[in-house]
Amino acid sequence: MLTRKQYELLRFIHERLTESGIPPSFDEMKDALDLKSKSGIHRLITALEERGFIRRLPNRARALEVIRLPDGVGPSPPRRGFAPGVIEGGLGKVRPLSEDDSGRSVPIPVMGRIAAGTPISAIQTRSHVINMPPDMLPTGDHYALEVRGDSMIEAGILEGDLVVIKKSDSADTGDIVVALIDDEEATLKRLRRKGASIALEAANPAYETRIFGPDRVRIQGKLVGLFRRY
Repeated sequence: MLTRKQYELLRFIHERLTESGIPPSFDEMKDALDLKSKSGIHRLITALEERGFIRRLPNRARALEVIRLPDGVGPSPPRRGFAPGVIEGGLGKVRPLSEDDSGRSVPIPVMGRIAAGTPISAIQTRSHVINMPPDMLPTGDHYALEVRGDSMIEAGILEGDLVVIKKSDSADTGDIVVALIDDEEATLKRLRRKGASIALEAANPAYETRIFGPDRVRIQGKLVGLFRRY
């Protein structure tokens, strides 16, 4: 799955190629997506190329080829940003426990990777599931992400860990959350509220706390568990 900006760029490139056979320039892509700099376009193109949606043709300026489009592409816009709400059916859902739940496990979908360091583009590809006892999870919908980076090491979260996230669009100060920044970048950080601003705080002194306006950050879930392989 793609973030909203990645989807918009892929669709813009596809439509321009369909209309004229010529890919748009970086300036045209920047204006179409209302970005302030071309560096954001470079990042989006790299993400689309890594995910196998486009290909850059060598030795040719402005040469882009759309290899494939997301399933179900239509006239309606996609869900905004990183949206683990793609969980379907009962996967990842924990209901109140009953006496019949002994021995039952809950399959939690692993949705990709999350940065615990400098934010990386959110990945929304369900790769596999992990099974957890229901009594280890709060009631609600859950998903898991593989951690990349070391900014949360003092919270006991290491690179390669699988963090289990309960879906939520709100969190309290002090919660460790999946935060979506500017509908493009997802990161795992501790949430702090500073007046009207939101601070995303690392648990590693090598990283600075980043502060954003409330309209730039959306909460995608709260940390409720962690898996580690030895």
